[in-house]
Amino acid sequence: MATEPKPSFSRHRQWRFGLDAVIRTAVVFAVVVMVNYLASRYYHRQFLSEQTRIHLSPRTISVVNALTNQVKVTIYYDKENRLYPDVLALLNEYRNLNPRLQITTVDYRWDAAEAQRVKKDYKLPEAVDAIEQNETKTEKNMVIFDSGGRFKTVNGNALADFKLEQSPNSKELEFHRKFTAFKGEEQFTACLLAISNPKPFKAYVLQGHGEHNLESGDEVSGYLNFKSLLQRNYILPVPLTLTGTNGVPTDCNLLIIPGPRTAIPEIALDQIEQYLNEGGRLFALFNALPDRPTGLEKILLAHWGVLVGNGIVRDPEHSAYQTKGGGEAGDVVVGGFAKHPAVTALLGFYLDFIQPRPISPTTAKDKAADAPKVEVIIATEETARLNDDPTRKQRRYPLAVAVERAAPLGLPTARGSTRMIVVGDSFFLGNEPIKRFANADFAEYAVNWLLDRPQLTTGIGPSKFSEFRILLTAEQLGKIQWLLLAVLPGGVLLLGGLVWLRRQK
Repeated sequence: MATEPKPSFSRHRQWRFGLDAVIRTAVVFAVVVMVNYLASRYYHRQFLSEQTRIHLSPRTISVVNALTNQVKVTIYYDKENRLYPDVLALLNEYRNLNPRLQITTVDYRWDAAEAQRVKKDYKLPEAVDAIEQNETKTEKNMVIFDSGGRFKTVNGNALADFKLEQSPNSKELEFHRKFTAFKGEEQFTACLLAISNPKPFKAYVLQGHGEHNLESGDEVSGYLNFKSLLQRNYILPVPLTLTGTNGVPTDCNLLIIPGPRTAIPEIALDQIEQYLNEGGRLFALFNALPDRPTGLEKILLAHWGVLVGNGIVRDPEHSAYQTKGGGEAGDVVVGGFAKHPAVTALLGFYLDFIQPRPISPTTAKDKAADAPKVEVIIATEETARLNDDPTRKQRRYPLAVAVERAAPLGLPTARGSTRMIVVGDSFFLGNEPIKRFANADFAEYAVNWLLDRPQLTTGIGPSKFSEFRILLTAEQLGKIQWLLLAVLPGGVLLLGGLVWLRRQK
């Protein structure tokens, strides 16, 4: 009889290999669990280069982390649009900070049913039905933020700045739009701020005495851009005229006096003083135009320890503009900031004032225990001087102060503690000057400190687009095409043929 072949593996060896496989599987599983646990606690994403990194500002981080309600974000966008990858990447960073943000993309070109639902739910305006012909048209592109039925929309046109640039290697004179700055973060954070607060703060803006007009588009004196800045910070600007016995409204969260040029009536000054004594918040801006006091200087000096100077501060060594004929420029570039919450984030940056007046604390020696605290927050360099100083002595001049007085113990005021910021220039927030240096950032920090919103005393700036372009001639492009379509595939086929011939031998 034929003998049965012996098994390749004995039962003992089979058990040994099986146990080894189980142990190895358990070890690998344990390592995976431990790595995921450590990653969840200590891992921070790494980026291959600075081009792929998105730096969220401290202000955005504070706003996103403070969200307590679910926020649905709908990206109603053409996915082939130039800005869509930037929008999606930025919102993903928001979601990584707070999982309460839910992000959904609806491409209206390919998902007509879902697009129609979004348009109906959010009452979106009807846009042009034709398919976009180029990447710069953004009539339909929107980002919608929704929290509990309260929603805000951002139009794609507001997300980027651009400039016209001549197309390279074009035989005819052709231009295209080149994106220069992405403003998604400031727009998205403003929407989150709006939908997460039940109602906006109210800022009453004094009018009727030559102040800057919030509705004016004048490049120098208009305040239309400043109005937009307030709205972006979820602050509702309301014009205020103090006539008769009508005082400052009880719902006033912030009183703004933007550069009065004529005297304010005594009755209006009394109403402003009463508002401050009740714990009001004031953003007062002076300028060098009035030839007589407005009356507000007396209130600040008498009760709040702020001295508004009459001269004009000049500093030819720190000016952004030079006048024709070698004369002195009227602007003063300043970078001297105190370590105060209203300007801490400006350290390392600069402001550009236009013919500012000095604003300084009084030098009273005997101060009561409940006296207001007056602190210089912005000052010139030591090369500045006053235009009417006969000695032309150079020194550092203060241009803005912050005032704070807590409510007396046991005697709470109607509005809380009093806060003020007084600046010696008002034109630096005009429609064109507000775009210079960090002027707009200071305005945001100032109003948010006055409103006691410390999480918003850090600003958001537009992100620059990094564009890389390779310019090739027609001859160079032809060589590259031959290299990619013929030489490389042909080389692979030749190598394969040589290997085949060698194996045949």
